[in-house]
Amino acid sequence: MIGLIIAIIAFNFFAFKTNKRLNSIEIVCIWTFTIAFQNIFDLFIDMKYHAYWYISSGVDWKALPAHTILLPPVNMMFLNWFPFKAKMINRIFYMCIFVIGILIYELITLLPEPWGYFHYKWWSLWHSAIVDPILLLILLGYYKWICRLERNSLKR
Repeated sequence: MIGLIIAIIAFNFFAFKTNKRLNSIEIVCIWTFTIAFQNIFDLFIDMKYHAYWYISSGVDWKALPAHTILLPPVNMMFLNWFPFKAKMINRIFYMCIFVIGILIYELITLLPEPWGYFHYKWWSLWHSAIVDPILLLILLGYYKWICRLERNSLKR
């Protein structure tokens, strides 16, 4: 649990301290999307297929911070630093470096209590290595859609 608290504080501090791109509306949209999308994903992967879980298996109040305030700042950092105007190779490189960072962090979360709070059943780091880029691409698509909606609403 100590690792979760440290991660939440650190990720939120760095996400808001380094944010130069995202406005408040985009931040709210990213947070809402991340919480909804993560909970839908976890509903199947955690509850239905019992692949992994936070803190303890099943629904648990202690895991609520991991489901609500841990990942949104990570997604903020990903979008804030994403090189949208760079060449495709640079965007792919950024995505690969970010996924490697996520995988290293995931390994840390697997440490025993009190530092770790994430647990695998049949899930593995290889599953995350395959799924994480897909989830980040979905996030990028959502962010671009939000930006397009924002631009269109300003034209009115």
